[in-house]
Amino acid sequence: MDKRNHIAIFDLGKTNQKVVLIDGRDLTKIDSRKAPNSVLKGLYPHLDTASQWRFLCDCLSGFEQQHGVDGVAITTHGATAALVVGDTLALPVLDYEFELPRSVDEAYNTLRPPFDETLSPRLPGGLNIGAQLYFLQTRFPKEFSRTEHILTYPQYWSFRLTGLAHSEATSLGCHTDLWQPEMGRFSNLVGRILPEKLFPPLAKASDVFPLTSTAAQATGLRAGIPVTCGIHDSNASLVPWLNSGDPLSIVSSGTWTIVMSLGVPLGEMDAGRDMLANVDALGRPTPTARFMGGRDHELLTKGCVGSASLSDIAAVISKGVFIMPGRVPGVGPFPQASGGWRGAPPVGMAEKLASATLYLALMTQTCLALAGMGQRIILEGPLARNEPFARCLSALTGVAVHMSADATGTATGAALLLLKADHDPRLGPAVQPVDLPGLSAYAQNWRAYAQQAR
Repeated sequence: MDKRNHIAIFDLGKTNQKVVLIDGRDLTKIDSRKAPNSVLKGLYPHLDTASQWRFLCDCLSGFEQQHGVDGVAITTHGATAALVVGDTLALPVLDYEFELPRSVDEAYNTLRPPFDETLSPRLPGGLNIGAQLYFLQTRFPKEFSRTEHILTYPQYWSFRLTGLAHSEATSLGCHTDLWQPEMGRFSNLVGRILPEKLFPPLAKASDVFPLTSTAAQATGLRAGIPVTCGIHDSNASLVPWLNSGDPLSIVSSGTWTIVMSLGVPLGEMDAGRDMLANVDALGRPTPTARFMGGRDHELLTKGCVGSASLSDIAAVISKGVFIMPGRVPGVGPFPQASGGWRGAPPVGMAEKLASATLYLALMTQTCLALAGMGQRIILEGPLARNEPFARCLSALTGVAVHMSADATGTATGAALLLLKADHDPRLGPAVQPVDLPGLSAYAQNWRAYAQQAR
């Protein structure tokens, strides 16, 4: 990429959307804009794609006028698919948190491929794209029959900008039931239940295609500039580390806290504990465990500001305040748990923040143990700015924990795919593990309580 200096990244998360402008020469952030996402009612809860398109166009237009844009990279959350006919949607893009009708759920469970084929656990709501598609296929057969392409969400936005439809492995490998990670091909659900012709040809996340003149008019960009095929956001966090050598674990945080271990064998995967194999940008299966950490933290600390202090964390340990998993049911390593507390509930903002910090550290440690622990742990996203969490995690795991200095998180990984260049990630020294009296016993008690809740 000779002179493609300014890369705009559309980073579309479940809760928020942002467009970041990065200088391709040194990967520094030039500008960024952020807005919340919304879910609309109608036939079923669905994503506000019209608002997302307006936001993207406004940001790109503003960046072009102020700084110039030489390429666009795309990364979005997973578990989302768009049914396209012509240049429009055949049906609204279903929100994966929608609780599918029980009859659809039960019927789909008899049809989905086994876990040992897809390494994709059965998840609640529409978190398996296969379940979403079966719902749309059976409840809206007329609209479904008009569909020309089924596109995972990063590829839908690439399609909006380039007019070209592609399938892509990092999004297909995100607990969709549609992909065989170890074989690198579609599962038997495609062709047996879902028409294979609806899935366009495969492309790599790093493949680029020219911006159409129509999209150029809408965005204010120059027609023909390169646009990536797009990548699943958690996998974008892995991109800077794909050639790092030694086994390591990445903790990608946001609405979800996702633990992925590079250079670690798949080992024994437990479908009942929200384990799966993601697929990295090179097409390799990656052991993964996760929980809805951002959502949990939001529910636990509503109305609180700031972060926990170590003295407050020590007080919570001494008092015996235990947050139990399960506030978001059906996901994470304890999917049958129902939340609640052991010991006295936290009182006041300080105790809420401290107990939530310990809870996130313990849940992340659990996911690391399940996915396979690397020789070091790298935090990406909001958790990379939470030093008390990082220091607790280091003490709990006994492994070096690094807080990524890259403030743009997944955006940098997405940009690197467009740059097609080697990059030495900016990584500071490991944090100092906390030395808190009673932490080891507290963790042991929490694990015992959590196991009882399974």
